[in-house]
Amino acid sequence: MAESDNSARANLKFHLESLLFVAESPVPIGAMARALEVKEEEIERALLELRQDYKTRGFRLQRARDKVQLVSAPEAAAIIQKFLGLDGSGHLSSPALETLAIIAYRQPITRAEIEAVRGVNCDGVVHTLLTRNLIQETGRKETAGRPIVYETTFEFLQNFGLRDLDELPPLEENAAQVLQEKIEQETVASVSFQINSEE
Repeated sequence: MAESDNSARANLKFHLESLLFVAESPVPIGAMARALEVKEEEIERALLELRQDYKTRGFRLQRARDKVQLVSAPEAAAIIQKFLGLDGSGHLSSPALETLAIIAYRQPITRAEIEAVRGVNCDGVVHTLLTRNLIQETGRKETAGRPIVYETTFEFLQNFGLRDLDELPPLEENAAQVLQEKIEQETVASVSFQINSEE
C-alpha cells in the first residue's frame, strides 16, 4: 500500500513539474489541481516536496499568493546574464528601492499610504516600478475615493531571488511600528479631508 502511495506521489510530482515547465506564466494552484484531477491539498504537498528536491538544482519554485512558477536559481543569475548577453544594468534608484520595500512589506497598499510613509510624492517612482513590472495594480480599496492598491509581482520575486514573500527579511520591530503608524495617520487624514470637503 505504501509503495502504491509513493508511486502515485511521484507520478503527481512528475506531471506537476511538466505543467510548470511548459507554462508561460505563473500557474494557479486550482488550475493545476483541475488539470491533474486531484485536490488542491495534494498539489500543495507535492509543491513542498518539489521545493525540497530543487534545493540543490539550478531552478526553484516561486510562489506568490495562489500562483506558482518554475524559475532559474538566483545563485545562477551571473552566469545566466553572461550567457544571455545581459549587462546587468538597470539598477533602481534609492527612492525606487525604498518605495518597493514599502509595497513589499505592506501590500496591498495605496499610493497615498506609500506617500505617507515616504513623506514625498511618489507618482514617478510608482510609474517606474509599474513599467519595470515589479509592482502591479490589483484593484481598488473600499474607502472614499476608491484608490488603486498595489502589490509586488513575480518579476519582483525573481529580481530579488525570493521564492515567495515569506522570504523577505523581517523588519525590525520599530520599523514595522513606524510604517504602520504612518499609514494609519494617512488614513485618518484622508478620511477627515473627505469629510471636510463634503461639508
